[in-house]
Amino acid sequence: MLQHKLQHMRGLKVMPHSSRTLRLGTRKSLLAMTQSTWVKDTLEAIVPDLSVELVQIITKGDRIQDVALAKVGGKGLFVKEIEEALLRSEVDFAVHSLKDVPAEVPDGLEVSVFPRREDPRDALISRDGRKLSELDVNAVIGTSSLRRSAQLSILRHDIIAQNLRGNLDTRLKRLEHGDFDAILLATAGLNRLGMASRVTEHLDVRSFVPAVGQGVLGIEFRSDDTETASVLKHIHHEETAICAMAERGFLARLGGGCQVPLGAFAQIDNGILKIHGIICSPDTKKTVRHELKGRPEDAQTLGIELAEIMLSMGGKQILEALYDLPA
Repeated sequence: MLQHKLQHMRGLKVMPHSSRTLRLGTRKSLLAMTQSTWVKDTLEAIVPDLSVELVQIITKGDRIQDVALAKVGGKGLFVKEIEEALLRSEVDFAVHSLKDVPAEVPDGLEVSVFPRREDPRDALISRDGRKLSELDVNAVIGTSSLRRSAQLSILRHDIIAQNLRGNLDTRLKRLEHGDFDAILLATAGLNRLGMASRVTEHLDVRSFVPAVGQGVLGIEFRSDDTETASVLKHIHHEETAICAMAERGFLARLGGGCQVPLGAFAQIDNGILKIHGIICSPDTKKTVRHELKGRPEDAQTLGIELAEIMLSMGGKQILEALYDLPA
């Protein structure tokens, strides 16, 4: 589906518009606005006579700040309201952090444009500059992610993971005030906000597997809007798209959401697509890891195949205990 759409898009030409305006739907958070502003500025610099208007939309995930994401339940906590605005034609396209986008997209919409990926790693920021292995026994680390807390427990059984929600400034202030010994955040967001210097340690993608799509921006638009598609293709990065498709194939087969610790990361090395994944039980008593290699043109199939193998390795039992697994 994605490859077909991209092939179709390559045949399109940007039609000249007289001061044409596209409306970009975005969350109001500092990171979301920074990401959307980058897309706006990049498109306006490339496409003549184009103006992009940012339309701020509050999502359910933004409204609920005092509850762990896993307890809120449901999928699309940070995208549903934006997708509804797209379907009502109130905005023309949206910029998401791809890790927030469910594997299933509503009929009439698609996420098939991906700018070049930022750093996919998770980042540890400690209050006193110590790395994960150097933190005191029973150190407290703040994170809102079950995936992160589970992998922390695998690396350091003594670590105490506590829920941490809120915008980036709020999280950093709570760290500075002593609520936590360290916090975990996505490196990509810190880089985009110019806060790379705050990172104490980047966690390796093999020992600490990222969320599906971490570091990737997913551009969503109406499937029948070929004019908008022809504009958006200017910021599309094919290698990122291939890796994103592999990871989302993995996610689609597992049906995972915030209630299960799982992750996957794909990359192309010397023309070979590699993807590795992890599925953990929330108590980390059972962990399944595996890696596959294949052709970039088989990206989605490779992700699905990895999921199937990991289900047979014990992942099925983990997921069945948490939710209804797709047949």
